[in-house]
Amino acid sequence: MTPSTESGRTEDAQTGVDLLSLDELAVLDEPFATETAELFASVREHDLTTLSARCDDDFGIVDIDPNGGSEVIRSRQEWESWFVQLFAQLSAMEAETDTLIASYDAVDWGETGMSVVEFVQLLTVAGLTGRFNCIVTVVWKQVDGRWIEARWHASLVSTDLPEGFGA
Repeated sequence: MTPSTESGRTEDAQTGVDLLSLDELAVLDEPFATETAELFASVREHDLTTLSARCDDDFGIVDIDPNGGSEVIRSRQEWESWFVQLFAQLSAMEAETDTLIASYDAVDWGETGMSVVEFVQLLTVAGLTGRFNCIVTVVWKQVDGRWIEARWHASLVSTDLPEGFGA
């Protein structure tokens, strides 16, 4: 468990950095912050409909699989299959996930943009919570006045797993 700071934010015990909740990310005055929070929340809630509407992924995605490896996805059919399988696996494990934001940077170039997010993915199974420290680069494009994810590339940086996690 990470301590709460005077600001009410969660402090990362490893780095001392204040971590933002998805609600805090959503209200930042930064490009794509609201959309990014929606992506992470859709995964947490296993909301394939909202996630699908926010993602186009013209160039596919590279995501982190449940074992910490890379999952390369090149088509929309593979994308849908990946998330249906992932959500089913998490549900079968009775797992809960959440995301805390360590840093957020973005640039809006008009019709396209990019964000880089360092985040902690929390995975709670059987009362134990594993921390997966990750970084993702997201390419955004504007479609019919909405920002849509055109490319997602996530990497696992490190893990902090309690004794007995995954056993």
